[in-house]
Amino acid sequence: MSKSKIKTEKRIRRHKRIRAKVKGTTERPRLAIFRSNKAIYAQIIDDLKGETLVSITSFSVKGKNPLEGAKEAGKEIAKLAKDKNIKAVVFDRGGYIYTGKVRAVAEGAREGGLEF
Repeated sequence: MSKSKIKTEKRIRRHKRIRAKVKGTTERPRLAIFRSNKAIYAQIIDDLKGETLVSITSFSVKGKNPLEGAKEAGKEIAKLAKDKNIKAVVFDRGGYIYTGKVRAVAEGAREGGLEF
């Protein structure tokens, strides 16, 4: 097995452990993060209904570098969430370490007014 495949499988295992504890409800939906090599994606999900309420990608916002783009994506998703009357969410880091772009999205969302 290649090193990248093992790394991906470990992340998926971590994500399953997180998802066993983190559930998005109608009052407090889940802010889920996915990080690819090119962009970072964030979506707010109501797990009870099984629907995505708001989603954004770092491609759709401007930033000088990937870290700033991730922070701007966090601010933008908070703005979109406020438009849908979502004030509080639970944060699902997707099995990624809480650093770098994942942390930037979380900080941007907090600056935008979301509560975790």
